[in-house]
Amino acid sequence: MQSLINTEIKPFKATAYHNGKFVPVTDADLKGKWSVVFFYPADFTFVCPTELGDLADHYDTFKSLGVEIYSVSTDTHFTHKAWHDSSETIKKIRFPMIGDPTGSISRNFGVMIEEEGLALRGTFVVDPEGVIKACEIHDNGIGRDAKELLRKIQAAQYVASHPGEVCPAKWTPGEKTLAPSLDLVGKI
Repeated sequence: MQSLINTEIKPFKATAYHNGKFVPVTDADLKGKWSVVFFYPADFTFVCPTELGDLADHYDTFKSLGVEIYSVSTDTHFTHKAWHDSSETIKKIRFPMIGDPTGSISRNFGVMIEEEGLALRGTFVVDPEGVIKACEIHDNGIGRDAKELLRKIQAAQYVASHPGEVCPAKWTPGEKTLAPSLDLVGKI
């Protein structure tokens, strides 16, 4: 699989269920701000609502960092509305839930399972220029953690605004970063 890191997102057009309405979403909507594109296999399943509920519980923190979340599955926007209306966990969601029934967005991000017509659990952090800065793809049996995603976004934002610095493992805001140089080689 070829890495998507530092590549621009591919053009797409879709319909999302968002705040009680069906709204158009395109690749252009992701530009101008930090975004998370969060793929999951299907509505009305098991691990998916725990992940989406976790994102919903941390949504205000994402927004405070200037980040919009876009959840995506190969279900339709109609199915997203039905799930939102019937699940207490999913009712908490205030971010756009994109329908990808053709699988085109899932294919663009390299997470489509062709023989199943479903997406893998893929998380993509996209910078304001529409460039993918971080990605994580899981087997569908392994759920993700919103707090770890927040830390990755904070690190990506820090690196973007501090050229010449990098964030070491487990870095959190306020902790020391590194400035790669010849003098640092072999001293960590």
